[in-house]
Amino acid sequence: MGERGPIEGEFTELNSSNNNQNNKNNNNNKIIKKVALVSLVAGLLGGGIAVGGYNWYENRNVTSNNSLGTTKTSNIKVDVSSQTTKAFKSVKNAVVSVEAYSSSSATNSIDALFGNSAKGETATSTSEGSGVIYKKSGNTAFIVTNNHVVSGSNKIEIILASGKKVSATEVGHDAVSDLAVLKINAKDVKQVASFGDSDNIQVGETALAIGSPLGSQYATSLTEGIISAKKRTIDVTDSSGNATGQATVIQTDAAINPGNSGGPLINLAGQVIGINSMKLSSTGTSSYGSDSTSVEGMGFAIPSNEVVKIINQLVKNGKVSRPALGVAVVDLSNISSSDQSSTLKLPSSVTEGVVIASVESDSPLKNTDIKKYDVITKVNGKKISDVATLKEELYKHKIGDTVSIEYYHEGSKKTTNVKLTLEANDSNTTSASNEN
Repeated sequence: MGERGPIEGEFTELNSSNNNQNNKNNNNNKIIKKVALVSLVAGLLGGGIAVGGYNWYENRNVTSNNSLGTTKTSNIKVDVSSQTTKAFKSVKNAVVSVEAYSSSSATNSIDALFGNSAKGETATSTSEGSGVIYKKSGNTAFIVTNNHVVSGSNKIEIILASGKKVSATEVGHDAVSDLAVLKINAKDVKQVASFGDSDNIQVGETALAIGSPLGSQYATSLTEGIISAKKRTIDVTDSSGNATGQATVIQTDAAINPGNSGGPLINLAGQVIGINSMKLSSTGTSSYGSDSTSVEGMGFAIPSNEVVKIINQLVKNGKVSRPALGVAVVDLSNISSSDQSSTLKLPSSVTEGVVIASVESDSPLKNTDIKKYDVITKVNGKKISDVATLKEELYKHKIGDTVSIEYYHEGSKKTTNVKLTLEANDSNTTSASNEN
């Protein structure tokens, strides 16, 4: 019994030693696992292969229940109110679509829609544009639009912002400024627009265009841009491509498309600062040899100060009175050099002006020495280079004003004073020359 003690003690020490070794092994295993885990993490940062292993290690217990993948919209409300939206809301219900119909007889709009016409009637054609209600007086509301939208029509309908269609009557139109005034029953009119001062706009300020691009299906469309130029002088031509003068307009890069014509250009106060009239889509021959250069972001609007002056005359008189000389003229540049020398007897130093082709019996020039083949070069000291600039200078004056005219008669320069007594009309061009 006494001899077993040491043996049992050795056995105890051995077990104790084994236990210690097991503990060390277990600790080593833990270290190995930690190293392995660190390796996986390092692999995740260093390469794509380890990513799958790490994901498997972390997500080995992911459920296969797909219902956990459903989602929903947030109930957080974002306040997007801005000065742009406020300006739009202050005028949007005053913007309308304008539909003009022209035919040999009074075909109603539903017949025109389905292409029906009575026997003997010509097919009805339509023109669509935009307009803005600017005044409500009693039972009448007044709308301004472009003259080219309603020109030649015998029936005009207005589609209000609410979608309701009502009949309109033309109050007056002016081909020179491309403006027209219409009136409708004011019963359903809920909002009218006000005019701002176009002289106070600044290049770079925000401009908003509202209208019906491509027709009434896109009514009350809003586009945003800036004022690109306050006063841009551009040539104006008639439907035949003849130059009829020049216009001073606002240039903007707000998108203006067919159907926007007649709609308002507004500032951030919601005031109408212009009436959208045209856009430049291409220009002559490009530097790359193609026939024309595509142009983007060049729209033009008639300044509000000019609009107010014109529409007030249209409401009062149904037309705008402008002076005329009562002559048919052609640009000097259209006359050959030999004819300039032999027929007109012009000095070689004279290269610009307009040539008198004929003088009407009621012309204010009939009591002057200006005759056929004379060349007008200045009006009130302003250089006349072509028919467009002649009209531009004349239209700066009123009927009854007296102007000085510088001209060449058989090679000699002369000056005379003329009292403007004749009124211009809309149809002032012929195939051979321009009447002024």
